[in-house]
Amino acid sequence: MAKVRTASIPSEEEVARERERLQYQKRYRQTLRTTVYALVVVAALAVLLATLFVPVLQVSGSSMEPALSDGDVIVLLKTGSFETGDLVGFYYQNKLLLKRVIGGPGDVIDIDEEGNVSVNGEVLEEPYLAEKSLGETDITYPYQVPENRYFVMGDNRVTSIDSRSSAIGCIEVDQIVGKVVLRVWPLESFSIVQ
Repeated sequence: MAKVRTASIPSEEEVARERERLQYQKRYRQTLRTTVYALVVVAALAVLLATLFVPVLQVSGSSMEPALSDGDVIVLLKTGSFETGDLVGFYYQNKLLLKRVIGGPGDVIDIDEEGNVSVNGEVLEEPYLAEKSLGETDITYPYQVPENRYFVMGDNRVTSIDSRSSAIGCIEVDQIVGKVVLRVWPLESFSIVQ
């Protein structure tokens, strides 16, 4: 004769504990799923914001010293208008370079042997420079900036390769990513960049 198994019926307390455990698991999964979705949406918005409006990048090199140092993290603002003295980021041969706008379309740029820069006959006040220098240049002065282009120079005039060299020349408006507005790293140097 076959042995008949009898199932034990759980008590009400055991049923209540199991129901509670299952509800807790369901709430936990819902919370985890909601958190993951929220993080994905926030990350996507951050990437979209950084790509379209305010790119964030790290400075590499010394051509903008003393204003910006190697390793600084900065925020750019995408804009279409640039003035003399603005720091801008632009693409050159698949690299993002940072330089200061010296002159815009149609401006006449002149640099003397001591490194004094004149735009349209007026000598620029450049308090951001540590040292003036003619630097590496192979263009003839006075130089007129072509239409839809900007003449840019690094603040470390001795070492910077910029619009003074025909290798880079004046940059087109389409090359410009944006204007540098904030230095966010290192934290002790957090500031609005000018």
